[in-house]
Amino acid sequence: MIGNLKPLEILLIIAVIVLLFGAKKLPEMARSLGKSARILKSEAKAMKKDGEADDAPAAAPAADTQQPVAPRTIQAAPGDVTSSRPVGEPGRTTQG
Repeated sequence: MIGNLKPLEILLIIAVIVLLFGAKKLPEMARSLGKSARILKSEAKAMKKDGEADDAPAAAPAADTQQPVAPRTIQAAPGDVTSSRPVGEPGRTTQG
């Protein structure tokens, strides 16, 4: 259905979006959508990495020789320190 749109129809849709949200709100909305996409992508990578670690053979060194693990955080956009937060994991506490 989307592939059947003609250029005039696309321009009409864009004009309606600009009228509904205003030209000043659109860049802010695009930024927040980009942030959300980056967070989703990083979480998906982390889940995939955790899944691969669980599937790996259990040839880990003794528990007393393991390095302490720092709590994971969601990566914030460059220059944005307000959106990074600790990631809660089952069995781990994020308290210091």
